Amino acid sequence: MKTIIAAYSQNQSESHASIQAALCTLLAVSWPSKRDFQACIQLLSVLQWILSFLLMGGRSSSWVRKWSIWNHYRDYFPIQLVKTHNLLPSHNYIVGVHPHGILCVGAFCNFVTRSTGFCEKFPGIKPFLGTLAGNFRLPGIREYLMSGGLCPVTRKAIAHLISQNGTGNAVAIVVGGAAESLSCQPGVTTLILNKRKGFVRLALQHGAHLVPAFSFGENDLFQQVLFKEGTWMRNLQNRFRKLLGFAPCFFYGRGLTSIHSKGFLPFPRPVTTVIGEPVTVPKVEHPSYEMVDLYHSMYIQSLCKLFNDHKIKYGLSEKDELQIL
Repeated sequence: MKTIIAAYSQNQSESHASIQAALCTLLAVSWPSKRDFQACIQLLSVLQWILSFLLMGGRSSSWVRKWSIWNHYRDYFPIQLVKTHNLLPSHNYIVGVHPHGILCVGAFCNFVTRSTGFCEKFPGIKPFLGTLAGNFRLPGIREYLMSGGLCPVTRKAIAHLISQNGTGNAVAIVVGGAAESLSCQPGVTTLILNKRKGFVRLALQHGAHLVPAFSFGENDLFQQVLFKEGTWMRNLQNRFRKLLGFAPCFFYGRGLTSIHSKGFLPFPRPVTTVIGEPVTVPKVEHPSYEMVDLYHSMYIQSLCKLFNDHKIKYGLSEKDELQIL
């Protein structure tokens, strides 16, 4: 009996010693810092947006908008908004958003979530974001986009947004559309703009000033697999775009576990959206083709000036040029 009691006591002592050693080891482990915790939240916020966009469609958007995650989403890259000129609340504006990246995160944060302080930098201006009209033909995607705060780029929709509540409305339009997303790649800035003149005609009909906006770094968030014009894969992408309004892109980014691994998350690279100088536009109910061409060329000149004035400051080189097709 004494032997059993002695053995039991020894086991108890060893158990207590093991527990104490485990507690000491646990306390010695360094806990994640505040910076590490914030980085984890930022990564999760981007992950949920990517998954909701790719997998869950419209069913996810109702709760995605309710989460206070957009500041974490903005800080992941990070994304910032730069104001170069005033937008007066006594006028209406059509803002051209360039370039059209795969996610178009700059436009989304600035004009939908307003997490970069758009309303503070442009007091009295109500921003809206229009996206590809073709996407709104697809059930599920249509509800997803509209519940997220986006609107279709149609003449009726844009006219309503510009004219509602008088003045102080700014409608941002992704001018290049799906065709431009097929050309996005790091180091190359290609805009599909030469034949995109409908937004200029709308601006003239409503007397809305034209504002160029360029998001530097947008094309660096993913590496895209590009197919040359004339190849069967590029032809398939173009047919898909004409049929449904958007084109399937083959791209990759960083992985979930490490920035050096490959995955479908965007690279955490800075995106800076610069709002340029407005082009003053008169109100003409029935503008001629010559007038539309004139203000279209004025808009392109203003956009090129914006690009050249800020490209070095936001990560490009002096040799980088804006290619407009």
